[in-house]
Amino acid sequence: MSAQLGGQPIIILREGTERTRGTEARNNNIMAAKAVAAAVRTTLGPKGMDKMLVSGQEVTITNDGVTILKEMDIEHPAAKMLVEVAKTQDDEVGDGTTTAAVLTGEFLERAGELLEQGVHPTIICSGYRMAAEKAMDILKDITHTISENDDEALLNIARTAMTGKGAEGSKDKLAEIAVAALKSIVDEEDGKKVVDIDNIKIEKKTGLSVDDSELVKGIVLDKNKAHQNMPNKVNEAKIALITRPIEFSKMELEAEINISTPGELATYLDQEEQIVQGIVSRIADSGANVVLCQLGIDDVAQHFLAKANILAVERVEKKDIEKVARAIGANLITSVDDFDASDLGSAGLVELRGHSEDKMLYITECSNPRAVSIIIRGGTEHVLDSTERALEDALRVVGVVIEDEKLVAGAGSPEIELSLRLKDYASTLKGREQLAVAKFAEALEIIPKTLAENAGLDPIDMLVELRSQHEKGKKDAGLNVFTGEVENMWKNGVIEPLRVKTQALNSATETAIMILRIDDVLAATGGASPGGGACGSGGMPCGGMGGMGGMPPGMMM
Repeated sequence: MSAQLGGQPIIILREGTERTRGTEARNNNIMAAKAVAAAVRTTLGPKGMDKMLVSGQEVTITNDGVTILKEMDIEHPAAKMLVEVAKTQDDEVGDGTTTAAVLTGEFLERAGELLEQGVHPTIICSGYRMAAEKAMDILKDITHTISENDDEALLNIARTAMTGKGAEGSKDKLAEIAVAALKSIVDEEDGKKVVDIDNIKIEKKTGLSVDDSELVKGIVLDKNKAHQNMPNKVNEAKIALITRPIEFSKMELEAEINISTPGELATYLDQEEQIVQGIVSRIADSGANVVLCQLGIDDVAQHFLAKANILAVERVEKKDIEKVARAIGANLITSVDDFDASDLGSAGLVELRGHSEDKMLYITECSNPRAVSIIIRGGTEHVLDSTERALEDALRVVGVVIEDEKLVAGAGSPEIELSLRLKDYASTLKGREQLAVAKFAEALEIIPKTLAENAGLDPIDMLVELRSQHEKGKKDAGLNVFTGEVENMWKNGVIEPLRVKTQALNSATETAIMILRIDDVLAATGGASPGGGACGSGGMPCGGMGGMGGMPPGMMM
């Protein structure tokens, strides 16, 4: 990039910097975002397909939007914004990640049509903001209110969140587990209900089927006792949570010990043993009869702990130690030389259950009744991972509903209602923003259209029927992808949290506006090219992720 001053060029940017401006830059960004949206679009809904993501030796099979976008090695800067949309949606609500990405791509595609007609990007951005604000008002009219005691509604939300995911075959059992777990951890702060999902410990274990998954009132650790002579069961447990290794501490300074006779060696080993015995004695004197150690426990310490009839478990992960601390009211012990009974936690029962290598440690009857664990069962690691993702989605959305107590019907129902009402709103506007609001309304139809396409139904026929039902005032009419009919989705139990829709709409609108406002892309040497070139068109580097057919050239991820 250079400028002329009296015939003398002035270099402003470093040599090798590539620059794409105006229409070309905007089109490149829109194409990249559309490609990402297209990649996840086929996963939407109960009849959506799965993606197999291969990274080295790791294989992930999922139709969870945020998981797919995180795993895809996306380089294009505008395309990365869609990944951020999905991550935000997942962090805030836990579901609707695919919806948010698909909406962003469709908003940009419709904006591209207006750009071709000569409408300025600023006008489009203004119209999109007006449409999004109006959409929030319209959503209030179609919202249903429930209470946390409406178990059937909560179960329906959990089932809806898991429909179409790997665990669908066991969604009734998992929905019951999710609702029961969440109801046991509801807290109140300043008169508002708060649900902290971190209070729920999820443990995965291969073997049996998904239907054998269970909810445990307490904490479950996939750990066995450190020594076979330790007890398998401890009643009225006093639990010490130790974050340092239980062993003889070697000297950290450089030192040399001269041992010249076998007797001196025996004396040295005896002293080492006495130090370890002293550590175990201090633990026993505090009243502890169960020890969970974050690091290792050496063989000598294990021997003395077993002699003291203390159940000890080593190498417990830090996050699990913290969950146990919250459940039993214990302090973490960082020094075995300075702690007492006040640092211990209590539980009514600690026991090992299971057979041989399948044993797990159950800590139940905890002092904090809000501590619960879910044990997920499944035949393979892939089944467990898929079930865990589905269950986490269900936990998040049910938690959101318990906090907000506001729901809308699902299956494309809110999007069609918003589309029709926004088209009416657009006709009341006088400026060019009217065009942008109308395109925003059209873009919302991508959700029911995609649901129909993924179910093998005719999207045009389904959209016509949906519009017809909503124009008759049937606000909860949605697409039943199993029967191919337009039905009342509220009565069918296909419902979603209001926050899923508001978050998806807001983040998709904001991201679309941000991309539309970019008219200049500057790429320094070594970064992704902003456009042009034999490989790198659209700002993408050479190579990419195979199997993404149907994407425009240069949009490979």
